[in-house]
Amino acid sequence: MEDTERLDWLRLIRTPRIGPVTFHELLARYGTASQAIEALPDLAKQARNPLRIPSRNDAEREIATATKAGAQILTLRDPAYPAHLRQTDTPPPVLSVLGDTASPARPAVAIVGARNASAAGTRMARQLATELGRAGMVVVSGLARGIDAAAHQGALETGTVAVLAGGLDRPYPSENIPLMREIAAKGGAVISEMPWGWEPRAQDFPRRNRIVAGLSLGLLVVEAAMSSGSLISARLANELGRLVFAVPGSPLDPRAAGTNKLLKDGAVLVTEVADILDQLGTQITRAPIPTTPNSETAQRSFFTEAITLPPLAPEDGSVNLAVQSALSPVPTSIDELVAHTGLNAAQIRGALLELDLAGRLERHSNGGVSLVAIER
Repeated sequence: MEDTERLDWLRLIRTPRIGPVTFHELLARYGTASQAIEALPDLAKQARNPLRIPSRNDAEREIATATKAGAQILTLRDPAYPAHLRQTDTPPPVLSVLGDTASPARPAVAIVGARNASAAGTRMARQLATELGRAGMVVVSGLARGIDAAAHQGALETGTVAVLAGGLDRPYPSENIPLMREIAAKGGAVISEMPWGWEPRAQDFPRRNRIVAGLSLGLLVVEAAMSSGSLISARLANELGRLVFAVPGSPLDPRAAGTNKLLKDGAVLVTEVADILDQLGTQITRAPIPTTPNSETAQRSFFTEAITLPPLAPEDGSVNLAVQSALSPVPTSIDELVAHTGLNAAQIRGALLELDLAGRLERHSNGGVSLVAIER
């Protein structure tokens, strides 16, 4: 990727209200990030607050800051971009990576679980991570307290990847900063899709969890209460077609309620590392996923339907009105919108794109969308 194109990618994904789905929709419609940026003011003219598109200087400063800290900024067009994550439906267009960029490309297993983990749970996570590392696997987790930290510690010598919800300079919790530095120093990697200086918010953690699952062949939950974010990670992993594993626990311990439910729902029971390795089988040694698409046509393949989107017609608000009327605060799939409105998927995607840029749309991990009420 040329430097100017890299800067435009960074400018587009750093524009407020543009996440991975909207980014790919815009790229599919306009072909390049530069052309999408030119179109944004007209697309977002219904927004109550105009979009602030970062300048080239802003993008250059972010790259310079990352470089000074020893990090790299990778795009989907870069060969070093993690191959398994690339194959998900809406991969992050840009990743910041501190440490060895080759680590996320190796076969990996994610280990997640309770922050207030028991001593037995942390011991189990650490032991399984160590044994997975000895078997040639990279261990991926979210650098949180409890199970996450134990998993990273167990795999420090063989390679582990930590995924952050904030910027690389804003790890959470801060008590794990020494562990983060050790991960990068010992041949592992720390990854974030968020800009430098970004303080993590509650809504950023599910995005982080999707990357954790996307980097991995399977996801193991060691301890998780019924309301745990680890169950969200398990659901995201299942949506991505990853294997879900769980360590059983005592019915008397609330921290085992979530894992025991996963097992009832069909997760693979794990009491030793062989349970994981046997299920992964040939996935561990299979040929690498093809490298980054290097042509515009291949790049657009992430959203094949979006390629055929008709030109926007802002003067004709009937389509947008029909889609907006069909939406509610309840998540709705595009298929449901097609059935309800009689419009085709291309028309609906175009209307959703404008609502998204206007700050009126919320996208959900299962592909559903809901309407955001206007504050008065």
